[in-house]
This record gives sequence, structure tokens and C-alpha cells, in this order.
Amino acid sequence: MRNQSPGGPPPGSRKRPALLWLLLPYVLFLVVLPLVNRVTPTVLGLPFLFFWMLLATLLTPVSVWLARRGDHKRGRDDGLTGGRA
Repeated sequence: MRNQSPGGPPPGSRKRPALLWLLLPYVLFLVVLPLVNRVTPTVLGLPFLFFWMLLATLLTPVSVWLARRGDHKRGRDDGLTGGRA
């Protein structure tokens, strides 16, 4: 049993909570979509459903960036490098 501390988890089972940001697009597009499927309230001149899809589309790269930044920062803290130094 190399690279394993006596009381800790195995090396391959690291928790990566920053990757939970990747669930945001899934939630915005699929889970919440039936709840926001409306035409009557307009936001910025757009039907609410169109506004929601635009918002979800703009938030998707932000959530991917947050997941990458958090995972990269965690890797740097643990002494792990992900290809770049």
C-alpha cells in the first residue's frame, strides 16, 4: 500500500468540490426550465423564457471558469500540477 496514509482515503478518491460548479448549466437548462417556461413577463423586451436561456448561456462559461479556477487552485495547494506549472 504505497502512497496511502494509514487513516486517509486512497489516493485516487480525492474530493473536488470546485467541480460542483459544472452542475450549474445542467440545473439552469434542464431542471429549472419547466418552471420558467413563460411568455407573459418580459425582461428587457424579451419573453421570460428567452431571457432565461440567454442568462443560462452567459452563465455557463462563468461556471466552467469557476470550476477550472477552483480545481487548479486546489491542485496547486496540494502540490499537484495539471500539465502547466
